Amino acid sequence: MTLRNTSFFFSALSIALFAALPVSSAQAQDIVLGASVQLTGPLANTGRYYRDSYQLAIDKINAAGGVKVGDKTEKLALKLYDNQSDVNLSVRQYTELVSQDKVNMLLGPFASNFAIADSAVAEKYKIPMVQGGGASDQIFARNFKYIFGTLAPASDYFGSTIKMLKQLKPDPKTIALLYADDAFDVSVANGTRPMLKAAGFDIAMDERYSSDATDFNTLLSQIKSKKVDVVLVAGHETEILNFVRQAKSLAVAPKMYSFTVGVPSEDFRKALGADANYAFGMTAWLPSAKLKDRWFGDAQKFATEYKAKYNYDPDYHAASGVATVETIVQAIENVGTTDPQKVRDELAKIKFDSLYGPIAFQKNGQISLPQTVIQVQDDKVAEVYDAKGFVQPPKYPMPAWNAR
Repeated sequence: MTLRNTSFFFSALSIALFAALPVSSAQAQDIVLGASVQLTGPLANTGRYYRDSYQLAIDKINAAGGVKVGDKTEKLALKLYDNQSDVNLSVRQYTELVSQDKVNMLLGPFASNFAIADSAVAEKYKIPMVQGGGASDQIFARNFKYIFGTLAPASDYFGSTIKMLKQLKPDPKTIALLYADDAFDVSVANGTRPMLKAAGFDIAMDERYSSDATDFNTLLSQIKSKKVDVVLVAGHETEILNFVRQAKSLAVAPKMYSFTVGVPSEDFRKALGADANYAFGMTAWLPSAKLKDRWFGDAQKFATEYKAKYNYDPDYHAASGVATVETIVQAIENVGTTDPQKVRDELAKIKFDSLYGPIAFQKNGQISLPQTVIQVQDDKVAEVYDAKGFVQPPKYPMPAWNAR
């Protein structure tokens, strides 16, 4: 082996070893929360919400004195691995967290397919995992006892949107339902389909596409030829960006389109600029001062602190991530121990208010929170429709691209 090849070999080896190492360490006396999230790879843009929210919540709780465990107070620590957007690596890292690192409790990854796989580790080792990154109904359909989730069921993501559709004028009649082939988006479609039929809508298109698809020209051409009124898309943010750009290129402008992801995100609006306007989406969380929180004061103060620290706005992913940390802490304090079984039993019945909203889990371990319909209006996110009805008028129908 030449000197040059030797240097390259050890450089590559160093990178590989660094990627496998945790990005933070803990003291022996700390309560250690372990997680594997996407810090690199195609899902890193959303994975960062979880890394940042976990650390901010832990720092905030520690600054307030830490966690009261019986008659003692202990600090929190985070042991975090980068799964490189690889679900198999994520499973191995969660196994290492519980079997070698001996963390006390688990926080979750981002994305439902990761949560499905990783929660099996929590169940095997009987270590509670509270995760805020996976909403697929499949995660909670296996009668697992050690998985709890702070995202509402994927099957109901379009529920509030469909209720709003019934009240729009002119009446939308035909719907295109498009969805990626991963666990989350399939759950969305399986829940949306019967709700659309029950509401009396004609499902003109019901199409499943490959995750990470880049070409939507065929689907958009069908939408145009069928003169579909409303397009509902369950996919990933990169897919949604491509969909909107190609819709503009092909001059496809239905009365309305709504997406499961993207619209709440600052990155989405920056990427599309003015072309993000008129897009509908949904969120279970908005930074309202009405959402009180023991550690941050309220959700608005949290959002301000988050933006100041990380230089980007939090969305529901970040709020959900903070809620998972707070939930574990509240459960530990309620039972006065870090014993996994006792904490698990407390999580099953826990009830408290957080910056994310009221925390209480259903029997299957998943939270139930209503989705608020939002829309990009004048380059900003506007709250349009919630559980009580219209909050403010939607911009509907969407104008043709050449009329904007």
